[in-house]
Amino acid sequence: MKTVVLSYVFVAVGGALGAMARFSLNVTLQRDTPFPWGTLGANLIGCLVMGVIAYLVAASSWFNEAGIIPDQYRLLFAIGFCGSFTTLSALVMELHTMLQRGELFGSFAYMTVTMVGGFACFYLGFIVTRALSTLSGG
Repeated sequence: MKTVVLSYVFVAVGGALGAMARFSLNVTLQRDTPFPWGTLGANLIGCLVMGVIAYLVAASSWFNEAGIIPDQYRLLFAIGFCGSFTTLSALVMELHTMLQRGELFGSFAYMTVTMVGGFACFYLGFIVTRALSTLSGG
């Protein structure tokens, strides 16, 4: 029972941090422009962070040396933080708004950059973390 409650705490803390980071990024990037830079930035950064997490979870020996339990790390960062930091619903709403304004090219570019860029950021996070881990002897 204690482990289940602790899991909810990790998700809640990560979710609160992710929501605040998302709001801050949106306030910073979304200035006097109709293009959804805040959501795009959050989704790409979130994919980069998720790539880092994916590698760290895969390299579980790192967790043992750091004294971190992999499930707690995954709950805090992957599910909590990235889950509230990135957002599919905002992406869909912004695409709809752009299409309603007749911005066909802009909406296609936004969707393409989000999908291709998201995968590239995830892969970049995974590869860079693996390289850093190898250099540090992990």
